[in-house]
Amino acid sequence: MRTRRRPTPWRWVWYAFGGGLPRELAPWVLADTTGRTWWLRHLARAVVQLLPLVVACLFVPVPLGYRFGAAAGGLFIGLMYSIAFMTETTEHRVAKAGYPSGTAAQVREERAERDRAERAAPYRRGGSGSWD
Repeated sequence: MRTRRRPTPWRWVWYAFGGGLPRELAPWVLADTTGRTWWLRHLARAVVQLLPLVVACLFVPVPLGYRFGAAAGGLFIGLMYSIAFMTETTEHRVAKAGYPSGTAAQVREERAERDRAERAAPYRRGGSGSWD
């Protein structure tokens, strides 16, 4: 059984901030952006990107309530923008890894179609449950 290479923690942080990874990690990038939890992984990368700004808000010399409000508001707005451009961002990551544009969406759609067929399969075995 062949194990898939993963980036080191430092390389993953670089990747989270938009940096490219070596060519040998291209299959991992595709799996990262097309797996079942791809949207959660995207949000984790977005939180890592926003973390320095959120932490900086906590050290501004104003009352604590303002600091927490600014940190939470900034995180909320940053995540809203991140969610709005989620598919475009993942496509860009996949293209930077060397795959043709549209590959991530195609892989996710193929997986969704397989999942739909698997969910319907128990009801179609031997004609049971159908009227045809």
